[in-house]
Amino acid sequence: MQDNQTINKARALYYNLFANFFVESSKSENYFELLRLINILKQNPLDELSGEALENISSLLDPSSNVALLKEFDDLFHNPTTKKIRQTASFYDEGVESGKKRVEMIQFVAKTKIRRDEKNYFEYEDSVGFIFSLMAELTNQISNGEKVYENTVHCIFAEILNEFIEEFAKDVFEHNSSKIYKELMIVLHSFVAFERLYLEVSKAPKKERIVKKEEETCDVISDEEMARRARNKALKALGPKEEEACPIDIVSVGETEI
Repeated sequence: MQDNQTINKARALYYNLFANFFVESSKSENYFELLRLINILKQNPLDELSGEALENISSLLDPSSNVALLKEFDDLFHNPTTKKIRQTASFYDEGVESGKKRVEMIQFVAKTKIRRDEKNYFEYEDSVGFIFSLMAELTNQISNGEKVYENTVHCIFAEILNEFIEEFAKDVFEHNSSKIYKELMIVLHSFVAFERLYLEVSKAPKKERIVKKEEETCDVISDEEMARRARNKALKALGPKEEEACPIDIVSVGETEI
């Protein structure tokens, strides 16, 4: 029992680490929390390679400013002059930004007391940032005795994350602008391998990448995508104010908002 609790707390730390890398925030306290998590995890890494990668991340990150991290994030996921990496499970499943995997994630979320903070968080429910945030919160609750979420965590990993995380990590690792995130993908690779063993989930077979016509050129952008980008731009403009979303916020007794 105690061993499972320890393992689940460690799993929650890793999910929280990845959430902090993929939920964009200009709040300094979130960045310092990220640095704290790295310092904790590099003391007892999953393996030698991930330990080296965590050390490399520490050396690449500015201890006093998140400017370099935010710039790399934008270069990887928002820069129109480079190959942008999509962050949703639906994109890797169907080649669209809002598809069946988003519907599945909404259904999983409905089974919990956690809800997406729609005022401050504009990415879809099947985006890696939201998935990692949700898994961090649920795994933490499991470590505190909420075993009711064990099946939900297993299903989200097996049916959503496991299906696309290898291809997503490969895209991030191979991107020309990837430095900090390249090292992070080494850590993610080790953690996903651990999760497969712990949850007894086999590696998903590689799927042929589906590319929709609207994804083939940078000039064609849907109205929905344009609206999402506008919301994200407005969020960034808030700067380090209270209105900006944290990955996890308690909104009422028994309910958590992401």
